[in-house]
Parts: sequence; structure tokens; C-alpha cells
Amino acid sequence: MTHCRFFRAPARVRRFLLAGVLLACGAAASAQSITLASTTSTEQSGLFGQLLPAFKKASGLDVKVVALGTGQALDMGRRGDADLLFVHDQAAEEQFVADGWGVQRYPVMYNDFVLVGPKDDPAGTRGKDIVQALHKLAAANGSFVSRGDKSGTHAAELRYWKLADAGKGSGYRECGCGMGPALNIAASSGAYALTDRGTWLNFRNRADLAILVEGDTRLFNQYGVIAVNPARHAHVKAQDAQKFIDWVLSPAGQAAIADYRIGGEQLFFPNAPK
Repeated sequence: MTHCRFFRAPARVRRFLLAGVLLACGAAASAQSITLASTTSTEQSGLFGQLLPAFKKASGLDVKVVALGTGQALDMGRRGDADLLFVHDQAAEEQFVADGWGVQRYPVMYNDFVLVGPKDDPAGTRGKDIVQALHKLAAANGSFVSRGDKSGTHAAELRYWKLADAGKGSGYRECGCGMGPALNIAASSGAYALTDRGTWLNFRNRADLAILVEGDTRLFNQYGVIAVNPARHAHVKAQDAQKFIDWVLSPAGQAAIADYRIGGEQLFFPNAPK
């Protein structure tokens, strides 16, 4: 019998065969996971703690999340270091696909940005107009903490400053950090900051910070999901990445997004195409 011959083979042959078996097992184990490059807002809001166990139950696949700013996540995709992206800078995402790095972009959910700052609002920004608020902040040289990390939030913030057309004032500073650390700096120094609502709701170290500007339609924050193009990087797990996309766009995935709440408040609103 074949298995008897294996055990009677010379030791060096048995070692070679065993190494092959272990290599195959390792490859099989690796195939059971995918790498997702995403934003710090989705990770720090706690959303993936809701989504990923449900996806694994449905698919058997593990998802390894690398939380970065959207610009850095897109760079990971260009290098082939991720199988798919879950990000929130629509213009950059569409360019990523147009350049051939991604297969297709799908809208998946949205929330909004808010301007937070000291409750007494020394710069007088409180209201619903983000452009007017930043204009006042610049005129007062108010302290503002920018992520400065090429994230989707940073890209949105720069668009609003451009619309305000008033410079940024002497109190503007960049931390080159994620949303959570930026909020920590703002809380400890009494500064203003732009944040996505999801991270804000999950942020505990608020100190004297409060939401000052919300409700402006320009603060809309759309998220998209994209599989990295296997034509550019043959090693990416395109089929497994598509399984995640199909699931997160399905009624089950969309319901999991809608069901995620903190203190009874919904953080993200699913809006995948029907």
C-alpha cells in the first residue's frame, strides 16, 4: 500500500514529503483569510467588531484589518499589500479604479462629518454651516487639529478650508495621525477638529469637547468598497475579496451595518445599490 511505502522511505525522503504537506497546510490556512485596508474611522468606531464575526460565520473567512488613512489604504492597494479596500474618499476611489488598480467601486454606507470643539466655542463657530464656521475659526486664529494624514477625513477637511477661502489661521496644526489620536490632542488642548460621527460617538476622552457644527449637506460622508485588481497583482485573493463585497452589500451585511449602535444611536447608514 502507498502509505506503507511512505513510512519505509529513507528519512530524507520522509522529511521532504512532510515539508510539502506542511507547506500545503500553511497555504490552505492562508487562503482562509483576506487582508482589508480600511480607514481608522471604521476601525476606531468599532464597526468591524460587528461586521467581521458575522461575515466569518457566513463565509468561514477571517479578515485581517489594516487601519490607515484612506490615502495610505489606497497606496496599499496599489502595492498589492491588501486584497480589498473599505474607504471614504469617493474622488480618490474612482481614480483608483480608473487607473486600473481596483476592479469596481461599490457604495456601501454613509454617515457624516461634524466639527467638534470647546463647549464655550470661543471662535463662535456653532451652527450648521461648516464653511462659515471655518472662516470664523481662521479669523480668530483658533486652535485646530488636522489629521494631516491624507485620510478621507483630511481630504474632506481640506475641501472645506478651500471653500472658506480664508487661510487657516495661526492656530492650525497637523498631527499626521489617526482620528482617535487627533481627538485626544483636541480634547487635551481645547482645540477644534473635524471628525466622522462614528468615531466621535465611540470616543470616550471628550473632556470639554462638544459637537458645534452638524447638519450641513456638505458634511455627507460616503464609504465605498473595492477589490484590488488581480490583473495588476496576481497574488491577491480576488474571489475571497468578492465574497466579502457580496456579503457586505447583501441584505444581511447591510442589516449588520444598520444594527451597529452606541448608546442607542446608529453610527452608519447602509446605502448599497439595490
